[in-house]
Amino acid sequence: MAFGRGKHSKREPDVEPVPQALPDAAALDDAGDSDETGAAVLDGPFDIEDFDDPAQAEVGRLDLGSVLIPVPETGQLQVELTETGIPSAIWVVTPNGRFTIAAYAAPKTARLWRDVASELAEALRKDSAKVSIEEGPWGREVVGSGANTVRFIGVDGYRWMIRCVVNGAPETMEALGEEARAALSETVVRRGETPLPVRTPLQVQLPEPMAAQLRAAAEQAAQQQPQQTAEQQPQPAARRGAEGSAMQQLRTTMGG
Repeated sequence: MAFGRGKHSKREPDVEPVPQALPDAAALDDAGDSDETGAAVLDGPFDIEDFDDPAQAEVGRLDLGSVLIPVPETGQLQVELTETGIPSAIWVVTPNGRFTIAAYAAPKTARLWRDVASELAEALRKDSAKVSIEEGPWGREVVGSGANTVRFIGVDGYRWMIRCVVNGAPETMEALGEEARAALSETVVRRGETPLPVRTPLQVQLPEPMAAQLRAAAEQAAQQQPQQTAEQQPQPAARRGAEGSAMQQLRTTMGG
């Protein structure tokens, strides 16, 4: 994958580094890029402008308009639609659970994720979830535990912020989190130049083959609806008797 280091590639961690002895050169060679703490640093997510040729960003990634994401070999896609049929989220479903990656408009300089993470943690507490804050490759991650576990991972970029939502069973959350971080580290954000209010979700667009499948499914459902409605119409029951009341007893499919 060929790309150039653009002005948007470097990001500061949202926690102060802990001073410690630096590893020697041989250790760095074995471990890959490291920061001043000696911890491994993931290159991405990337800005589309980090690539010398923007077309290279599409190689090996699913183009969703505002974000281009890699999909694990075992992953399948699940589309979440608004009431008007507009895609609001694309979930990657694996045997371990599911995760979604979305981008939002953010300031050029101020970091947004710290505030968002605090708000998410407070919202989870109000929902009676057990909340913990953990440190990940990009800083703090918010974890809410209940019947299932949800993990929020955020990354601040240039005029954008990524929020990754990871949802699965407690016993598979560790493996699922690694899958989500691996995808997040290779994600590319296509922010665009349109001015947007801070925290505005960047638009998700489905590739045309996926959009065509959804349209076909919607048309099929619309064709089946009249038949299903007719089958569910109340049917008149037998009269009580020849001399009985003319009022008919009705029953619906819900009433039995």
